[in-house]
Amino acid sequence: MIKTKTIKTIAIIPARGQSKRLPKKNSKLLNGLPLLVYSIQYAQKQAEIDAVYVSTDDAEIKAIALQYGAKVIERPDALSGDLEPTISALQHAVKTVNCTTLDTVVLLQPTNPLRPKDLFARAFQYYNKNKCSSVFTVSRNCHKLGRIVSDKFIPYNYTPGQRSQDLEPLYYENGLLYITRVAHLMEDEIVTKDGYPYLVEHPFASVDIDTQEDFDWATFKLNYYKND
Repeated sequence: MIKTKTIKTIAIIPARGQSKRLPKKNSKLLNGLPLLVYSIQYAQKQAEIDAVYVSTDDAEIKAIALQYGAKVIERPDALSGDLEPTISALQHAVKTVNCTTLDTVVLLQPTNPLRPKDLFARAFQYYNKNKCSSVFTVSRNCHKLGRIVSDKFIPYNYTPGQRSQDLEPLYYENGLLYITRVAHLMEDEIVTKDGYPYLVEHPFASVDIDTQEDFDWATFKLNYYKND
């Protein structure tokens, strides 16, 4: 008898066909590969991920995903609008997979194509060892931020003249990786209230593609850090 692999952890890559600021960005070629493929291949290299799914409403993206060995979940138009949150695509994917042994979903956004090689292994190890409800990647912000009120700049995280290295540490979600228990995901949480912020200090953390300028920046980073 051939034993089938138990599905406990899946990667879901949500990739719509339309984008207002950078049309067809998910299928746009980055150094000869469709943008979407970087996340597919990253997931495929992780031994802990049992299956890789692409959720899409687009025939071209579906063809690309299948060509590179991912499974495809056809997302309905009602869940593919500009204002539709990512979690609705993830929940639809989980329901479509319909696997009773499924415990964990790994969200890989195609707009964050560059990730450190060992990022997932380290983050997933922490997630399992500490029985986290979720893990998500963050990076430190080193900018002097402020608000503009009545045409005046009001410093937010510093006082004028303060050195950048003395700023209070503030962090942002960089979008590289999200790991979440299915039970929490189905209760509308990707990042749970007690989710663990996994710190990433790597140049790839600044790559998040939404415009052509972002795409050009990703091309530069990819070529400069080829071995990372």
